[in-house]
Amino acid sequence: MTHTNAQYDKAVAACRDIFIKKTKDYGTSWRVLRTISVVDQVFIKALRIRTIQQKKEQKVGDDIASEFKGILNYAVIGLIQLKLDKPAVEDLPAEQVSTWFDEQVAFAKETMNNKNHDYGEAWREMSQESFADLILVKLLRIKQILLNDGKTLISEGIDANYVDIINYAVFALILIEEGKH
Repeated sequence: MTHTNAQYDKAVAACRDIFIKKTKDYGTSWRVLRTISVVDQVFIKALRIRTIQQKKEQKVGDDIASEFKGILNYAVIGLIQLKLDKPAVEDLPAEQVSTWFDEQVAFAKETMNNKNHDYGEAWREMSQESFADLILVKLLRIKQILLNDGKTLISEGIDANYVDIINYAVFALILIEEGKH
């Protein structure tokens, strides 16, 4: 498990670096995004991964690993937006955003460790295609929850789906790094 935690931290560090640099380049322009808009951004990236997987070629420079990094970062944005509650036109300090990023990822990692305990790291035997498909499933679930005015009867909420998306993206990045995808 220690190896997995180190791999997790390395994958997240690469995503965090991009997130912070983009925050410095663009500010927190993403603060205007409503939940459905964040979901659609992740959806576009997951669908692009799936299309590249199916066609076995790509014509735009960003590779699949870059898309998984973008998925992770947008899922973190989604969690931050849920925490802040109301989308707004505001520029937040990079230091504050960095703290929130770390908090959300720490919770996702804790969830991953708990699930790894119970599932025995089954994700290591999964395909990259499954990670893309499962991310799409989670996005469709969020869309349905939004249609239900944010309410669920017995299912997890939007935040839990974002956490799973973060972890699926990390798992894909770890396996890509290991050369298994």
